[in-house]
Amino acid sequence: MYSTMQNSMTEWSFIAAQAHPDPFNEIELDILLTDPDGEEMKIPAFWAGGNTWKVRCASPKVGKHTWRSLCSDPSDAGLHGREGELAVKPYAGDNPLFLHGPLRKSADGRYLEHLDGSPFFWLADTWWMGFCERLNWPDGFQTLTADRVGKQFNVVQIVAGLYPDMPAFDPRGVNEVGFPWEEDWARINPTYFDMVDLRMYHLVEQGIVPCLLGCWGYYLLWLGVEKMKQHWRYLVARYGALPAVWCLAGEGIMPYYLSETKEEDRSSQREGWTEVAQYVRQIDPYHHPLSIHPTDTACNQVEDRSLLDFDMLQTGHGDRGSIPNTMRLVEEACQRQPAIPVLNSEVCYEGIGEACRQEVQRFMFWNCMLSGACGHTYGANGIWQVNDRDRPYGPSPHGMAWGHTPWQEAYQLPGSKQLGFGKQLLERYAWWRFQPHPEWVEGHATREKYNRPFAGGVPGQVRVLFLPSGVWDVKLREIEADVPYRAYLFSPVDGGEIELGAVEVDAEGRWQPPLPRAPIFQDWVLVLEADGARQIEG
Repeated sequence: MYSTMQNSMTEWSFIAAQAHPDPFNEIELDILLTDPDGEEMKIPAFWAGGNTWKVRCASPKVGKHTWRSLCSDPSDAGLHGREGELAVKPYAGDNPLFLHGPLRKSADGRYLEHLDGSPFFWLADTWWMGFCERLNWPDGFQTLTADRVGKQFNVVQIVAGLYPDMPAFDPRGVNEVGFPWEEDWARINPTYFDMVDLRMYHLVEQGIVPCLLGCWGYYLLWLGVEKMKQHWRYLVARYGALPAVWCLAGEGIMPYYLSETKEEDRSSQREGWTEVAQYVRQIDPYHHPLSIHPTDTACNQVEDRSLLDFDMLQTGHGDRGSIPNTMRLVEEACQRQPAIPVLNSEVCYEGIGEACRQEVQRFMFWNCMLSGACGHTYGANGIWQVNDRDRPYGPSPHGMAWGHTPWQEAYQLPGSKQLGFGKQLLERYAWWRFQPHPEWVEGHATREKYNRPFAGGVPGQVRVLFLPSGVWDVKLREIEADVPYRAYLFSPVDGGEIELGAVEVDAEGRWQPPLPRAPIFQDWVLVLEADGARQIEG
């Protein structure tokens, strides 16, 4: 009997009893797992090299589970018809990913939550090429992970080896043992993913959810839909028992940079990713949240948005010039029905183009969070492509390099820490119930005049306003006369606070905050907090 703890992965192996000339392409192996309530899950196994297959299982239910193996070649007694038991014990640790369970979409479709219903505030970092050898294992990878954990990040967006910004089989994409696929796309390279395992396990052990991208979008045209399904079956089999999130591809309908048939490519990619999305949903027994990183919004990358569990946005890298488009895409995404959680998964990497510095990072975070998003993704130029001090990434296929800042410097850029301060503030409250409330402030930000306040929160409990640098003459309105609020200013730069005292509203429900003594000319967050507003449940 095998054993594991609740929500935790366990693994066991199968050895083929007969030779298979091309095991990856000839054999499919699944495990039918029956839980204590009699419910069945069909869990794909993966080829581990040679004549070995492995299965990885996890279950939220405590008690005895039974299993039997199902092989596409029923004559192989080493793979087909095997039976056994799995004992699942209560989880005894403090890792939130196991204590509360993997992620899912909330019932109202507005945010992500753990399996036990605990809301999950998504704060992600972007390590697109984080499995390559330039982010060396263990020192580099563990250093970056520890820094992000300390800054409140709990998601890493990372690509399963088929990277952006390069042609297929570019040597910059290798890890310690090579490429994820053989160069003719004939079969997967299991030893590549043995090294990925170490990194995936470490993220999860540190409480970070891997948001695993299968590839960059244009690889679909190189592999074809059927090979891409094989790729995704392998990822589901290998990592489905972890508390991961699936992202079909990066920039799903973006053609390859040098393509001469871009419009045809976009159409083929949209159609192909729709088919792959249907397939992933069909074979994933854990029903991990599924999306696709977009050229604008995930809903535009597939033909059927109902296949997506949450919406990912990409809103620009043009410094403050990207604010109007960010406002537009977030507002439109949050207004779609039926609702699904909305995340800005790429905007203004810190330092890209020698711009998009920490003040822009703060602006984008608070803009999105007070406009209906359920989390935010940060990125730093130098990290996403893993510039190493001794080996900068170099040019993309169109000939331009995005910059040579090494990741060892980029991870210390101030914006990442400042977004962590923002997350800590919002997590004091029922942030998952926040909604935009432009009516709460005179002169609310618009796309035309965006350097004005943003407002959101929960009526009668908490009001949060982001005040861009230089905005002091702010007037609040529609404040409930029967709710005693206290107010304070929060510095999104260093996490400091300035107490403003009780909120004294006039007969029309208006209030103008007093100017604090010796104010600093910077962004501020103004908070109005009712008694008992902190740590509200449900």
